[in-house]
Amino acid sequence: MPKAGRVKQALQFYLRLIFGVLLCIFHVEAACAQSPFGADKLGPDKIAIFDLSRKPEKPDISSLRAIRFLTDDDYPPFHFPGPDGQLSGFNVDLARAICQELKVACTIQARRWDTLIPSLEEGRGDAIIASMSGTDISRARIDFGVPYYRTPGRFVQQKNGKIKDTTAENLAGKSIAVVSGSAHAAFISAYFTVATQKIVPDQDEALKLLANGQVDVFFGDGISLALWLNSVNGAKCCDFLGGAFWESHFFGEGPAIAFRKDSSQTRKAVDFALFRLAETGVYQNLILKYFPVSFY
Repeated sequence: MPKAGRVKQALQFYLRLIFGVLLCIFHVEAACAQSPFGADKLGPDKIAIFDLSRKPEKPDISSLRAIRFLTDDDYPPFHFPGPDGQLSGFNVDLARAICQELKVACTIQARRWDTLIPSLEEGRGDAIIASMSGTDISRARIDFGVPYYRTPGRFVQQKNGKIKDTTAENLAGKSIAVVSGSAHAAFISAYFTVATQKIVPDQDEALKLLANGQVDVFFGDGISLALWLNSVNGAKCCDFLGGAFWESHFFGEGPAIAFRKDSSQTRKAVDFALFRLAETGVYQNLILKYFPVSFY
């Protein structure tokens, strides 16, 4: 990486560190706070991504007849070909639920990831639902609605692990495996300075160390860990420890559905539908359908 790039990266890290410390000092719900939403508490009134106390106004959808969704087909369990070759997955079912809530026709077409934004811009679809997060570059070309899920950081430990909670005090002196260069490693460096980091090249290596008792806990991507805990090896080995960490400066704001710049009414309609799906519990049921061990 060029020197200028390294300097910029370092500045970004320390700005995030300072901001996170200030958040903790002033008791703002951020990196220092864990989400209270566990798999056993998912319900219409408790979902980590939607604030159900702030009900949006229903937009005028009288002119909306159909939504043509675009997605990818190579990111299970979010979108993938089913046994019959038809598109399946969380994103696909969510798109259909959105259309059903709005009472409009719905099509969902798979395209290569690198063609999704150009296809949207060319009018080949009305929205992209493909676990796409906005960047400065993409936001200059297209609009994004509200995030419809987030990827928290989560701790896991062995089933017979003795650690009861994931406060810095409880993890003092414990060994925490983290993936080299990851946002999760940066987060642990910022907030768990009294623990010992074990830097590993990838998640597979971290989970091997955890299973063999060579580290006390692993801190990583909540979604991939939820999928692993639902596997045979994961279910035998380990459990989530504590709650989810949502600090957006490390883990992002979350994927959102994308729209053309001239599609504000469609965007507002879809955002309203997402709120309604969370309010009625449909969204939560879809989460548990594809993530029996919930990453929330």
